[in-house]
Amino acid sequence: MNEEKKILGILGGMGPLATADLYKKIVLLTQADNDNAHIHTIIDSDTGIADRTAAILSGGRDPLPEMLAARDRLIRAGAQCLIMPCNTAHYFLDALKKDCPVPFLNMLDAAASTSARQFPGKKAVILATRGTLATGLYSRALENAGIPFLEPSEEEKDVLTYLIYDIVKASRPLSEGTPLFIKLLRGLKDRGADYFILGCTELPILAMEVPDEGPFIDPTAELARAAIRFCGYEVQEREIH
Repeated sequence: MNEEKKILGILGGMGPLATADLYKKIVLLTQADNDNAHIHTIIDSDTGIADRTAAILSGGRDPLPEMLAARDRLIRAGAQCLIMPCNTAHYFLDALKKDCPVPFLNMLDAAASTSARQFPGKKAVILATRGTLATGLYSRALENAGIPFLEPSEEEKDVLTYLIYDIVKASRPLSEGTPLFIKLLRGLKDRGADYFILGCTELPILAMEVPDEGPFIDPTAELARAAIRFCGYEVQEREIH
């Protein structure tokens, strides 16, 4: 293997479809003309990791010990760079980076950087779990990047919770959630949103069903691009479906 190329580790399982979505985007966005030109990737999809939102908001079981165990398994397996396809789990990122011998890339920073570049001066809206919104993870990332934004109302958070947990995570047909998602997006545009940050890794999966309702910033895709570059490969820009 070329010494400049790094082995990528994905700390996944939060949830499994989001993990698969990230890996698919890494493959599609990597400039490669054969199997050997893709990134050597190790995936630990531990579906037993405790729910992050419940831990943050209501004293649910702490997911950090399981996340640390997955991190260490990836490193022992040879991962030289780590990424994590769960926005809410970034609440625990500082603890995961402590004493970590390899770099751990930040999904939220990647999304904020792209937002500032693609939509200068435009107002974002953060679509995320209650846990992510309560931590202020995205609001701090956007403020640091100088991006104006608004957050969903309590009623809109209820809709997002339903779409994330009862549609995508529950593996129900996406068509059951798309009318409600469209209504939510249009209502947010009426409140002044210029574009949407899909700040939960289940939401890009749903947004693929309604591409004309954007524009969207997909943090999963931005994390994929950041990982590709960090691991020493070139990004191939293309439509992702």
